[in-house]
Parts: sequence; C-alpha cells; structure tokens
Amino acid sequence: MSELEPEPSVAADLFGDRIDVARSFTTALAREGEERGLIGPLELPRLWTRHILNSVIAAPLFHGSVADIGSGAGLPGLVLAIARPDVQWTLVEPMERRITWLNEQVDALELANVAVLRSRAEDVQPGDGFDVVTARAVSALRTLIPLTAPLVRDGGELALLKGMNAPNEIDGAQKQIKKFRLSDVRVEVLGEGVLPETTRVVRARVR
Repeated sequence: MSELEPEPSVAADLFGDRIDVARSFTTALAREGEERGLIGPLELPRLWTRHILNSVIAAPLFHGSVADIGSGAGLPGLVLAIARPDVQWTLVEPMERRITWLNEQVDALELANVAVLRSRAEDVQPGDGFDVVTARAVSALRTLIPLTAPLVRDGGELALLKGMNAPNEIDGAQKQIKKFRLSDVRVEVLGEGVLPETTRVVRARVR
C-alpha cells in the first residue's frame, strides 16, 4: 500500500487556523478513500498536492451561498468548506455511498456551514439560486454548463475547477455559453509560485 504524501509546508499558510480540520479530513480520506471507492489507489502519494491544495487555492473566489456539483469525496466542496466557514456550502452528489461519506465528514469535522444534498444536478431546485456554483473533474464544459448555470442566481458566478485543457473546453462550449447567457468567460490560473501544480478555474458571470 502506498503512503500518504507528507503535508506540504504551504498547507498551513493556505488553511490558516483551519489547518487542523484540513488534516483531519485528509487523514480520513487517506485511511478510507480507496476502500470506499472515493479515490484511486495511486492518489495517496499526491493527495495533498493534487487534491487538497488544488482545491483550497480557490477558496478566496467564493462568497455567500455556493453549490458544489458532483462532490464525490468532498473535492473541492469539503476542502473549501473547511477553509471558508463564512460561506454556506451545498454539496450535491447522486451516489448514496458518497453521500454517506460526506455526511460522516460534516459531522466529524463539525462543519455547521455545510448541507449535503443527494440529487443529480439537473434535479436540484435552487430557489433564488446560488451566488456561486462550482465543480471539479465532473465533465467537459459543454456538458457541465447546462448542469450548473441554471443553479446560479441572476448575476452570480460559475467557478469551475478544470485541467490544462480549459481554454480548449471554452472553445468547444461556445454554443452552451451563448445559450445560458454567460459573460466574461475566462480561465484563471491559481497557485503559480505557491503550489507545485497550478489550479485552473473557468470563471463566468451568469445573466
């Protein structure tokens, strides 16, 4: 069995006084994640770098009420909720075993700012809408925009964590960008000079 990556020194800087909560979550994910089908067998040696820090670097982008679509193991939703206790998070996930894990972690970490919702994105009733909707490693933008944009309040934002291919995904989603009235669509690269692997976030305003 591979060993958990040692905690990078920058983790404490990014999480601040929430670092102990982040450590508890990372330890639990390392201990149970593979067995419960939450992460792959090769992820432990890069769990901090590739998943935890890759998620938390985006924490300053969020405010108000946020939905994380396809939360899975809690990446990025639980990580961001740990870092931003001032923001209200709704973690949306259709699979029961993942919902069980998310609820266990919310209880264990005492995250009063998190609601866990078992649902597919297209079945969520957002009320007045969320201030920001996020997702990480769910699907290509042309598929993801129709799932996420309807959940955003008028004037709210999408902040979707993507890979190196983000600019090409934007090019391939022009039809959906127009249909769902997205503006100021751009890729922001986060963590340069701070993280070994940068994070790309596709941001857009929803009107």
